[in-house]
Amino acid sequence: MTLLSPVCRSNKSPWVCLTCSSVHCGRYVNGHAKKHYEDAQIPLTNHKKSEKQDKPQHTVCMDCSSYSTYCYRCDDFVVNDTKLGLVQKVREHLQNLENSAFTADRYRKRKLLENSSLNSKLLKVNGSTTAICATGLRNLGNTCFMNAILQSLSNIEQFCCYFKELPAVELRNGKTAGRRTYHTRSQGDSNVSLVEEFRKTLCALWQGSQTAFSPESLFYVVWKIMPNFRGYQQQDAHEFMRYLLDHLHLELQGGFNGVSRSAMLQENSSLSASNKCCINGASTVVTAIFGGILQNEVNCLICGTESRKFDPFLDLSLDIPSQFRSKRSKNQENGPVCSLRDCLRSFTDLEELDETELYMCHKCKKKQKSTKKFWIQKLPKVLCLHLKRFHWTAYLRNKVDTYVEFPLRGLDMKCYLLEPENSGPESCLYDLAAVVVHHGSGVGSGHYTAYAVHEGRWFHFNDSTVTLTDEETVGKAKAYILFYVEHQAKAGSDKL
Repeated sequence: MTLLSPVCRSNKSPWVCLTCSSVHCGRYVNGHAKKHYEDAQIPLTNHKKSEKQDKPQHTVCMDCSSYSTYCYRCDDFVVNDTKLGLVQKVREHLQNLENSAFTADRYRKRKLLENSSLNSKLLKVNGSTTAICATGLRNLGNTCFMNAILQSLSNIEQFCCYFKELPAVELRNGKTAGRRTYHTRSQGDSNVSLVEEFRKTLCALWQGSQTAFSPESLFYVVWKIMPNFRGYQQQDAHEFMRYLLDHLHLELQGGFNGVSRSAMLQENSSLSASNKCCINGASTVVTAIFGGILQNEVNCLICGTESRKFDPFLDLSLDIPSQFRSKRSKNQENGPVCSLRDCLRSFTDLEELDETELYMCHKCKKKQKSTKKFWIQKLPKVLCLHLKRFHWTAYLRNKVDTYVEFPLRGLDMKCYLLEPENSGPESCLYDLAAVVVHHGSGVGSGHYTAYAVHEGRWFHFNDSTVTLTDEETVGKAKAYILFYVEHQAKAGSDKL
């Protein structure tokens, strides 16, 4: 089913007004749905109160993809219905339309799949057929932060394959077995598994479905175990990623339903013991792939005492150097372009701690001025780099909109290692796998999308919409989170 905005003819993010049934594009496309509401408002100075009550206000609309309902007057998503259940009737009507359109498309899709060689060729030359392999994620109400992270992780092959190969866990028995359930915030079911819902979501992606997958079951589990992400307000994608990886790690350590996931990890020959980095207990696939180790070196400037501490990490948060913060685009002429290497250098350079961060020197037995330097003691299989674009100033959290140039392949991390001489020539090289981008001005607003490479092709993931793109477009993105994977040696090499 394809719905078009009558104003701009866009089929992206369609919203239907529940007052007049007109369809318009969402605020992150051209904003005509919101303009439709604004145009319907009556100036307070020209009309009496009784007249305002009689005329429809066109305040409530429904997302034609996720079927979530939004009120522009309240500026929030609506969870209740009318006494006659009119909202649910509209939702069911839209679902029936979508099912009818899906049935009509099934025959055309089957014809394309009959000839695999032809289908492969079409994927490379005809952008409209990319939906055969790439599946979008429905926005459940400002859940673009979650969708961008899920799409990025689904394209990290070794991480994704581990979860997809896990045996399914049956969470429901008896009358509810095999039946689709719709969860609400008030449900008291504590028998939930983040690993299982994460596995189901990854399995649903890249299966060739032309209909966007709805991650509502996963989002329900997120609400249950991560209270910070309850509700439908915009969230920080990096914060969500950290919570997600931490909770996956904790659940994998304990196992679920009597099956030890850590035991399965130990049997996986591709994740050897030498590649494991323990964070909060035993190693899991999370730490085996994302885990690295930092050496934190602090020197007292008074007596010269040196203190060394090793800290495990799953990602590195990098400041954008202050001298580049006015540079907002790649082609802007005022000064050099900030590069990812500049951010890494700023992270690992020797730094003198200020008065608020005095070091407690054990030799001097009091807090002293000191210097601090980070070294990377062990690099992870997947290097996750978070660019710190949001900063608190007084009572506001502002965004640093600086463009940061980053390599799509061949990122060399050798110069940041504690012992670079012990590393092979290609063991420190990384290639880009995915990028998360924040569009907008603040962390509590805006929109998240992701770019990721799959089987040599770059895709842009914008909630339900997935489009084929190119390296040039990816390179121009204002990255928020970068996922780099270890550079793979060419076939025929002697790498073990």
